[in-house]
Amino acid sequence: MKLGIMQPYFLPYIGYWQLMNAVDHYVIYDDVNFIKGGWINRNRLLLQNEPKFFNIQMDGASPNKLINEIRVSQNRKAVEKTLRMFEAAYKKAPQYTNVMPMIEKIFSYQEENLAVYLANSIYEVAGFLEMDTVFHTSSDLKKDNSLRGQDKVIAICKELKASEYYNAVGGQKLYDRDEFKENGVELKFLSTNEIRYSQYNDEFVSGMSIVDVLMFNEKATVKEMLKDFTLI
Repeated sequence: MKLGIMQPYFLPYIGYWQLMNAVDHYVIYDDVNFIKGGWINRNRLLLQNEPKFFNIQMDGASPNKLINEIRVSQNRKAVEKTLRMFEAAYKKAPQYTNVMPMIEKIFSYQEENLAVYLANSIYEVAGFLEMDTVFHTSSDLKKDNSLRGQDKVIAICKELKASEYYNAVGGQKLYDRDEFKENGVELKFLSTNEIRYSQYNDEFVSGMSIVDVLMFNEKATVKEMLKDFTLI
């Protein structure tokens, strides 16, 4: 069984979804510390051919708290302002009418727990892309929570009886193949190949949220993009 584990990021870039789609089971790592200034509560869209941040309004966010201990602000005006930003950015995009209802549903989800809110956004996009990956949240798994880093990941692999563990290529310095092998797990790293598509003009802006990919490409095309990676 192939397993992936990552923190819940908000509508992240396509590499995140490639990893999720490539594995049989996927763990949303919700009981680790929040990273301030990272991608947990924000991402980027393309507005007037420039990357602009959109984010989740939060109450009391702190790197001293776990992701599942942080609250989402119930600020409806902020949500409406963000949705207007999406409309301004993508109203002329070819897939706007197909994708925007999902974006509205994600932002309108009534949930105060950040981890649950993020998990819902993952489920919505995964469902839209017809993924058959089985999802888990790490806080629901039986494991030794005193473990850290690689040891905790290996413990989750054992709990779910994974034979292969896939991680984003950026984790090469964090994980040791021999350690995983000694615990009966084959470690592989997923590297996204160069993916380009037509946006509004000839100059392609990379690294955007999955929303940008969905707005400019038909679903069948995006599903093919999910397979455009290299395993190391």
